[in-house]
Amino acid sequence: MKLFRYGNPDNEKPGVILESGKKISVSAFGEDFNEKFFATDGLARLEKWVAENGSSAPEVGESERLASCVARPSKIICIGLNYAKHAVESGADIPKEPVVFFKATSALVGPNDNVVIPRNSVKTDWEVELAIVIGKKASYIEESEAFDYIAGYCVHNDYSEREFQIERGGQWVKGKSCDTFAPLGPFLATKDEIADPNSLHLWLDLNGKRLQDSNTNDMIFNVPFVVSYLSNFMTLLPGDVISTGTPAGVGLGLKPPTYLKPGDVVELGIEGLGTQKQTAEAYA
Repeated sequence: MKLFRYGNPDNEKPGVILESGKKISVSAFGEDFNEKFFATDGLARLEKWVAENGSSAPEVGESERLASCVARPSKIICIGLNYAKHAVESGADIPKEPVVFFKATSALVGPNDNVVIPRNSVKTDWEVELAIVIGKKASYIEESEAFDYIAGYCVHNDYSEREFQIERGGQWVKGKSCDTFAPLGPFLATKDEIADPNSLHLWLDLNGKRLQDSNTNDMIFNVPFVVSYLSNFMTLLPGDVISTGTPAGVGLGLKPPTYLKPGDVVELGIEGLGTQKQTAEAYA
């Protein structure tokens, strides 16, 4: 299945994209795509509900705003420097273990919402990333078990304010957690929709120019390793989002470095997971 959420902020509703491409509302199912939904076998229950009720469910128009494809999770966990070329362009050594940081869940927005350049920001940057959504509680799991704990995958643009991240105390979370810095979607593809998450084309354009163009097979630490690894340091809860890192081509690595300015248009996508488009605006 492909799950999406739509509607105005603070009044977002769940939907499903049928095999035909038709978008339907599943509000009558009565649950949002949150921790409780995933923890209670929601995907299987929803699939059954759609089979029985999908033909009569209301259609969702293309004019509707798309929201984050999952409701606010307990945490967004990110992996830094997970593509070798990106580590090089960042001036960092290839990590021997995953670099882990958190992103505030208040940064979540829809895939086509504007990105707001924060107050006093001069180095707001882009990062196309494959995100994993956890399907059930995971703690101390083996790499061979990891896929059993995954609900699905989606696109994440891990926006970063590099001055806040690198020059303001060395705590990455400050540069990662600004409002609008986590567009997620346009939909969550359940794991059966993606044959191999470790071999997906991903790309990002700035004002029509291709800057990131890579494949998840270039990740240093692949999907099952990352899930297993993190489960040794924290309990992963249903609905948690793990963002797996970005390839080369971020603004920090360009010569000279290039950062977002108001009016810039960022478009990005991942094979099988759809596309996003954000326009940069200044903090009001």
